[in-house]
Amino acid sequence: MNMFQKGFKSFFAGIILAISSIATAQAADDGAKVVYHVDFKDPTRYSATLTSINNILNFYESELMEPEVHLVFVGYGLRFTTDDDLKGTPYEADQPLLERREELKGRLQSLITVRGVKVELCDKTRDEVGLAKDKVYKGVELTPSGVAKIAILQSEGFSYLKIQ
Repeated sequence: MNMFQKGFKSFFAGIILAISSIATAQAADDGAKVVYHVDFKDPTRYSATLTSINNILNFYESELMEPEVHLVFVGYGLRFTTDDDLKGTPYEADQPLLERREELKGRLQSLITVRGVKVELCDKTRDEVGLAKDKVYKGVELTPSGVAKIAILQSEGFSYLKIQ
């Protein structure tokens, strides 16, 4: 192989490596978009969701990626967005929630204010039980339909996660 062929081969390998890096970076950016879905009533499962969100944010940041994480509450998830006990509704606060409410609220507020997580509550769920808008935690935005919000985010390339 002459010098020209060696130089061309090295140049071509460099181009392939650069294209590969760009494709990997694009895939990584696309992967940094996640939507979590909370429609359950178990405080332990919800706690695991908050932990998972922190873990994924830590990973993305360690990879120098700019994550966009949404947390969408629907149905029973309403319980985790208010201090109201929701008496007389299907979502009424039970003892396990009452025991952990302050801790869970603090962790959610930290995700919103410190980590930049976008948090949305299904306004249909809120309206269904007559919960006043001012009873929803600060930083929790209302979305007309939680499941529609999730579907829209997925169509925009967000990965769907739901902690079991």
